[in-house]
Amino acid sequence: MPIYEGATSEEAITTGLTALGISKDEAVIEVIEEAKKGFLGMGKKNARVSIEPSVTEEISEAVTETVEDVLVNEEQTPVVELDVSTATMAEEPAIADVLSDLDDEAALTQLALYLTNITNELNAPALVKTERENGMVIFHLDTKKQGILIGKHGKMLNALQYLAQVFIHRVAKNKLSVVVNVGDYRQKRQAILQRLAERTAEKVKRTGRPVFLEPMPAFERKQIHSALSHDDSVKTHSEGDEPYRYLVVEPNKKYY
Repeated sequence: MPIYEGATSEEAITTGLTALGISKDEAVIEVIEEAKKGFLGMGKKNARVSIEPSVTEEISEAVTETVEDVLVNEEQTPVVELDVSTATMAEEPAIADVLSDLDDEAALTQLALYLTNITNELNAPALVKTERENGMVIFHLDTKKQGILIGKHGKMLNALQYLAQVFIHRVAKNKLSVVVNVGDYRQKRQAILQRLAERTAEKVKRTGRPVFLEPMPAFERKQIHSALSHDDSVKTHSEGDEPYRYLVVEPNKKYY
């Protein structure tokens, strides 16, 4: 979590926003410690704040990067701006107030409509199909413009995944696990995660040091947890807050 310091909390915030290149409206700011003046020059402390881009800013960035990538391969694809202020449940709790405590089927139906609206705004309209597998509900987005909905390194798809999970947690009466997929991306990603888990475990065993993986959705972290659960020489745990929560693979001290 990025920490910034300043003589005052406002100065620390300004420093952080400048470093990240975002405005105050696009950030999640937490004051960790207020500044202390001290006495006769002793005990003086700077203010400390943590600043991260908001979910809205992350999705906006994902949209921009995705459209730029697609434009390289699709000359006639128009640039589309997603109005994330209306698309993200994290920023529009009023919508969740109208839709709340829904039974499973009603909640899943509303999520399908929600994802349909987002894909339309992204100029990548998709037919949403659902499938149940291993206690999860998989939402398949059937579209002719898979590149837009997947994004560079899957960034857009992970943004959609986060929105879907936030939405379902807000409106559903019961706890539901949902996965958003486009084409066979998740299947290919699963194979990549398996190889990542194996390579990471080997590196941890070779160096004796922990490895911090990039942030990824909860169900992907679970896949790596599961892949390494039978390797007694390493152990795994998650750190950070969604959607920046990441996995740590470290040596099991019993074997070192």
